[in-house]
Amino acid sequence: MLLRDRFGRVIEYLRISVTERCNMCCVYCVAPENRGYEPREHLLTFEEIAEIVRVLARHGLRRVRITGGEPLVRPHVPELVRLLAQIPGITDISLSTNGILLPRYADALKRNGLKRVNISLDTLQPQKFHRVSPAGQWEEVWAGIQTALAVGLKPVKINCVLMKGINDDEVVDFARLTLEYPLHVRFIELMPIGNIGFYRRGHLFPIGEAKARCAQLGELIPVTEGEAVGGGPASVFRLPGAQGTLGFIGACTANFCHRCNRMRLSSDGLLYPCLGHGVHVDMKPALKLSPDQREQAIMEGIEQALLSKPEGHQFVTLAPHPTFRTMRVIGG
Repeated sequence: MLLRDRFGRVIEYLRISVTERCNMCCVYCVAPENRGYEPREHLLTFEEIAEIVRVLARHGLRRVRITGGEPLVRPHVPELVRLLAQIPGITDISLSTNGILLPRYADALKRNGLKRVNISLDTLQPQKFHRVSPAGQWEEVWAGIQTALAVGLKPVKINCVLMKGINDDEVVDFARLTLEYPLHVRFIELMPIGNIGFYRRGHLFPIGEAKARCAQLGELIPVTEGEAVGGGPASVFRLPGAQGTLGFIGACTANFCHRCNRMRLSSDGLLYPCLGHGVHVDMKPALKLSPDQREQAIMEGIEQALLSKPEGHQFVTLAPHPTFRTMRVIGG
């Protein structure tokens, strides 16, 4: 049985948040009044995460991404990678990170089965870095990027959240990275998740404008689906002679819900079929059952999530769902 929703979309990708904690504090992520954390005992164990993935893999799940928060602030994440890599059917394990802790963990992650990494970096100007995130240092993130390249994680993608009036003047500079390094830059539209007040202050920069600015460097050559590693929502292009690629993700102005292939598992066990809705299924009760009942209960929860997956998100048309949670909890 394939993991197919009501609209015929096949789900073969799970994003797993292992913690909502983070060692940075980006302006668009969490509003000041919401910076507390759930108690650590609410987190799923690595074994519980692996059990859910194991059931999903029997029905067509092929790819997982470990996220947060900042996933590497949770101890022993390389061990989770090892557990997931042993699951039959899982062919791709990736990680989303801010890069600060990669110099410490990249080698172990790669040895244990991590294939690729997405590193968040919203500015190439060290002096501007603290405007985006009061914590952390630009040099630490750049060191993480260099380490990821050095240990052979491939591809290494750079996630840049575009913010009008803050970093939209750096679009061409980010595009040039793909000419100089084997880096794959992904421009991401700001979404009304997390610090809604920041979003409403007019910082949305349309993805189409970013694409037009990149075209100043040369023809944007479409990358075929087979060449674009990861199967994500980006429209992917390459500049002539570039080592890397440019991807454009416009959740608000260039909706891609019709080809969504993913669900998200929160750090405390809630399965979200859509990033833009509050609907979710609590998987923790199923995990507490006896072994002979557990798999069926997990599958029932998954089927419930598939049935509740909406046709599209509500980012633009409706206010956030009252039970909606921040990106760091759901898994960015």
